Amino acid sequence: MTHAVATEDSLTGALDRLVDRVHGAEFAVVLSPDGLPLGGSRQVGAKLAEQISGIVAGLLALGLAATRTCDGGGLRQIVVQMSRAFLFVATIRNGTILTVRIAGDDAEVGDMAYEVALFVGQAERHLPVRLEPASSVQSGDAGVHQRLR
Repeated sequence: MTHAVATEDSLTGALDRLVDRVHGAEFAVVLSPDGLPLGGSRQVGAKLAEQISGIVAGLLALGLAATRTCDGGGLRQIVVQMSRAFLFVATIRNGTILTVRIAGDDAEVGDMAYEVALFVGQAERHLPVRLEPASSVQSGDAGVHQRLR
C-alpha cells in the first residue's frame, strides 16, 4: 500500500519546476514501484502517463536483468538516447521511478542529468512513502523497490 505524504499538487509543482529548469525538457512523470502513474508535469495527460508506464516497465526489466548479469550493484538510472530526444529513467530509494524526456538539438542533456540526480536525492519531500507490503515481508522477498536500489 502507498500512502501519500505530499499532495498531488506539490508533486506536480515539483515536476513542473524540474522541467522548467532545463532547456529542452518536455515532461516528467513519477511512477509507483509497480508502475502506476503517481503524478506528472503539466504537459502529461492520462494517455501519455499510461504509455510512459508501459515503456518504463520494459526498460526496468532490461535494466534489472543487466544488473543481475553484470553484477554491477543496484539499478539507479537508464538513459535512452534517440536521434532527437533523451529519456531519463531514475529509480528512487523509496521505490518510485522518475522519468523525464528532453528533446531538441540544443537540449541541455548534462543539465538534465544533474537535475534528475538532484530530484532523486530530494525526492522524499515530494513523493509518497512506499510501505513494505505484508506479503513481501512474510515471504522474505523485499519486492521490486528493494531490487531497484
